[in-house]
Amino acid sequence: MVFSSSQRQDLREGFIANLVVAASVAAYGSVLGLMAAQKGLTWYQLLIMNLSVFAGSAQFVMVDMWLPPLPVVEIILAVLVINMRYLLIGASLNPLFRGTSLGHKFLFMHLVADENWAMTMARFFKQPTSTWFLLGGGLCVQSAWCLGTLIGHRLGAVITNPERYGLDFSFVAVFTALVFSFWKGRQDVLPWIIAAFVAAIAEMIMPGKWYIICGGVAGALTAALYQPEEVTSALG
Repeated sequence: MVFSSSQRQDLREGFIANLVVAASVAAYGSVLGLMAAQKGLTWYQLLIMNLSVFAGSAQFVMVDMWLPPLPVVEIILAVLVINMRYLLIGASLNPLFRGTSLGHKFLFMHLVADENWAMTMARFFKQPTSTWFLLGGGLCVQSAWCLGTLIGHRLGAVITNPERYGLDFSFVAVFTALVFSFWKGRQDVLPWIIAAFVAAIAEMIMPGKWYIICGGVAGALTAALYQPEEVTSALG
């Protein structure tokens, strides 16, 4: 593939713009790498997961569910539910991808993460922006993610007793931070309550990790069926 000078420039600018978040992405990835090592995943398996899934919150759930016998169907459904937000992210990028081929969209969208999406949209509202800027940011974020998971995995292979350092709490801590980063105000109260209630009931009556899927679907359906204004009004 031959890149034009403008494409190379946008690719480079996108990569550089996302360097500011690369350090935090790598640090976040190191926690995943540590957890993966404790679960018995090899770094090659983790690398394949990074390249094929490339979604932090979904990968944390996958690693947490990584127990023999591997619940493949549950993992796939959980990843689909958690990544439903990318439907909205993809829709917001529609003006950027207008006029591009389907193959171009598939390739470039695969490297869309929350970080390079936010950087791209911020730039899009200020000046003309191409999908190559988005791709450059995706390459930066994914490189940092892979580097962080590698470091964490090596660390996890050395530390035989993570509980001694409180590292067994890393999944809970990271996911708690993730959950509260999604908070958008009072309109989220009802979907969150219903998701938690359904998940708690499902955990008691269903084996495995199906409570994650049930809670996620229930919360997503509640958010989709009720408009924010209606929820806010109902809460007084």
